[in-house]
Amino acid sequence: MSTGTSPAPIVVGVDPDPDERMALAWAADEARLRGRPLTMVYAQGEPVPGYRPEGGRPSWEQWSEELHVTGDDVLRTALAFVEDRLPATEISVVLAEGRPAWVLAEQSRHAELVVIGSRHLTVTGDPAPSAAVALPLTARAGCPVVVLREPSDHATRQPPYLVVGVDGSPHSAAAVDFAFEEAGLHGANLRALYVWHTPLLGVLDEHAALEECRRVLAETVAGRAAAHPEVELHHEVVKGHPVQVLAEASAHALGLVVGTRGHGGFRGMLLGSVSQGVLHHARCSVITVPHRRDR
Repeated sequence: MSTGTSPAPIVVGVDPDPDERMALAWAADEARLRGRPLTMVYAQGEPVPGYRPEGGRPSWEQWSEELHVTGDDVLRTALAFVEDRLPATEISVVLAEGRPAWVLAEQSRHAELVVIGSRHLTVTGDPAPSAAVALPLTARAGCPVVVLREPSDHATRQPPYLVVGVDGSPHSAAAVDFAFEEAGLHGANLRALYVWHTPLLGVLDEHAALEECRRVLAETVAGRAAAHPEVELHHEVVKGHPVQVLAEASAHALGLVVGTRGHGGFRGMLLGSVSQGVLHHARCSVITVPHRRDR
């Protein structure tokens, strides 16, 4: 993931609104827990149609100049916030021209983790503009992506716990690896769920199908649980639609961890239907984890 000997950073997308500091605070704390540097990224796309600056200069030229002035100010304010919170953290800043999802995906190639906020990406709210960043970013990222849910959207239950979706695929196995690591870092329990959805044409032996799900789930978590004795594990097979079950399980969770694709997706899909679904409907922060081969 990283190049050379320097540790891979925690990358966070910076919101231009100075009142929106949740992602910055979470990323800074995660950098401290993991002993990683922090990279703050502010990206702005191309000028919107109809952009007409005053004077005779080309629109793209003035837009680029305004971007740098605004971006420098945004990053300077964000840097002051993080340095005040974690003065010992190694911090770098990136000001980029381009769509935020594309810029952050490029940064993810050499990152430990990418963190973004989720303003407007709520169960009842307008999915834009955050969905326009979260969906393409999680589809193409080379590392796990954290999409933070606004604190007002849910209440975390104590003791804290993470939920991870399991389906036996390599992507869900990578998600389980990350979930154990994250639970250990945050002193949280872990709830692993295998959601069995009855096939459209039915099944000859439902009992046998559920037993196979239990076997896959047990084998998936067994070795990882032994490697993380500090994490209290609960695992179960649940019948229902994966998005609905995982969204309900996330109601009081610290976070929901899923693979970017699973057995339910079609070959060639960049982002599985379950991953897309939980990004819209989960009631807590969502962490999407790509299979290591995809990183």
